[in-house]
Amino acid sequence: QVNLVESGGGLVQAGGSLRLSCTASGRTLNYYAMAWFRQAPGKVREFVAAISWSGRNKNYADSVKGRFTISRDNAKDTVYLQMNSLKPEDTALYACAADPHDNVWSTASGGYEYWGQGTQVTVSS
Repeated sequence: QVNLVESGGGLVQAGGSLRLSCTASGRTLNYYAMAWFRQAPGKVREFVAAISWSGRNKNYADSVKGRFTISRDNAKDTVYLQMNSLKPEDTALYACAADPHDNVWSTASGGYEYWGQGTQVTVSS
């Protein structure tokens, strides 16, 4: 069993930055792709970004390209999401997820096996 724990969320003004972290425990995530999803109140969960096990391949939603950067440190079993130029529409609960097939092009939540509880990001205007 894998336990994913997110941290780094908070309240920030528009234009500001936050860095989210997601750390795995229980077992190592060898060969898993990792992703971030978000869900705003009253909206469906949406894909944000994904990174392959090697870190060579990354995939971003159009809405965050150029503003968000996903990275990982496999020695620490941790994935990061650096969020810059935040907008009020980025407000959501952000959750990380692990895909055993190492497929960064999977943007559907059903392809991910393990999920964290999420960390809240609120961007004020």
